[in-house]
Amino acid sequence: MIAAPLLVGVLAVGPAWIHLPLAAFWFVGYFAFFATSLWLKARRRPNWWPPVRAYGLASIALAVVVVILRPGLVAWAPWFVLPLGVGLWAAAARRDRDLSAGVATVAGASLMTVVAYAAAMPGRIEPVAWWWPQIPERPLLLALVQFLYFAGTVFYVKSVIRERGNQRFLMASLAFHAVAAAVAWWLAWPLGLVFVALLVRAALIPRLGWTPKQVGLLEIPATVLVSVLSLVLL
Repeated sequence: MIAAPLLVGVLAVGPAWIHLPLAAFWFVGYFAFFATSLWLKARRRPNWWPPVRAYGLASIALAVVVVILRPGLVAWAPWFVLPLGVGLWAAAARRDRDLSAGVATVAGASLMTVVAYAAAMPGRIEPVAWWWPQIPERPLLLALVQFLYFAGTVFYVKSVIRERGNQRFLMASLAFHAVAAAVAWWLAWPLGLVFVALLVRAALIPRLGWTPKQVGLLEIPATVLVSVLSLVLL
């Protein structure tokens, strides 16, 4: 979930040198977020603080490098505040496995498709408004596909593991997958077929008693297929 949205954005616009510090910032920033989440879950115990400080300082340094090279990317920063805030609040409340926390994290990760695309666009990034950078439609659609897929996996994985046997949650998962399939079909019918297959998987596998490892292995080719098809079709 961390790598795919970034890679889709890079491939959509074409690799550029700016993507190297951007990718470094993205991954180190994720480590900082993860370390901070653990520190908050541990009730801010001092022995959990050193990784937060190390990754936090490193991510700030990399962010400065990215902004110096591509100042217009700062316009996207406000869009990450809500997902980041929800994730950290959930960690502090020890509710990081809640559905809302998972979907918020997915939303933040999916935005990276747009940021990676914007980073290598020629010329300056002129904002439509202070909160909305000007960006072509394609990266927005690619980010939408990433969100639909990974948000679906949040529902799906929970229905297999933590919410196994919960029929109401399974119905909610299937409803989300059905909406995602309809949207994907509207974007491009071959992509819609893949999302229909994901809907079938979300209906069948929770009843089969698969292990987390089996579930995770199946998602690797699914992630690749969704990402490649979206790049080809959109």
